[in-house]
Amino acid sequence: MKHERAMKRRQFLKGTLGAASLVALAGCDNLTQSSWFPGILNKAEKLTDLVQRAITPTTALAKEYSEADISSIFPANGNTDPSTQTYVERAGQNFEAWEVKIDGLVRTPISFSLAALKEMPARTQITRHDCVEGWSAIGKWTGVPLGDLMHKVQPLPNAKYAVFHCADVDDEGIAYYESMAVQDLYHPQTILAYELNGDPLDIPHGAPLRLRFERQLGYKQAKYVERIELVESLAGIRGGKGGYWEDQGYEWYAGI
Repeated sequence: MKHERAMKRRQFLKGTLGAASLVALAGCDNLTQSSWFPGILNKAEKLTDLVQRAITPTTALAKEYSEADISSIFPANGNTDPSTQTYVERAGQNFEAWEVKIDGLVRTPISFSLAALKEMPARTQITRHDCVEGWSAIGKWTGVPLGDLMHKVQPLPNAKYAVFHCADVDDEGIAYYESMAVQDLYHPQTILAYELNGDPLDIPHGAPLRLRFERQLGYKQAKYVERIELVESLAGIRGGKGGYWEDQGYEWYAGI
């Protein structure tokens, strides 16, 4: 991404894994580069996912706030301008030609224009965005519930994950992507947002569409979404870890 990485692998693991005391050992860099230690971390992450889902109802809501609680400043971090030729052209046309395609393991692949999405029933929610860098901000998001879109495309029974392909790329030309479990697409607060605080999303905050996955940390909230691919496994997608940052050591399940 076109910014200094928020945390290096060791710093992130120190701040997020329950086994922080182990990771903080002087030799942790050697451990994370070993053949066996990443496997332990992966198993711990899967256990965290299982435990979280076991004790938290699937439809449990993230806290919602009032208009008075909205932050005066909502930082825009990560990549704040894709700057690719295609994106610049679409931005210059006010994103009138923007579409998000939903395909993969679905019965009816569909491409939705931005205008079509805005004509659908919308959800507005005021929630807190928690960044892995340590800051939080409260914003009012408006968008279309992803569950409504899933009812239209009808995921196949073997669809386990949704992969969000985005328009932004890093300095090496690697495109950003993120993923989530298909069951989480139906959560009432999971939306494709096109407004922030009553205004259309600006480019730094992910125009024209960004994922709001409110029970997860900020790096899961993919910006510049242009395709949602339903798959059975994440193993064959890019680095196989389920996301741009996950491929670099971040946890896939980042529930809060």
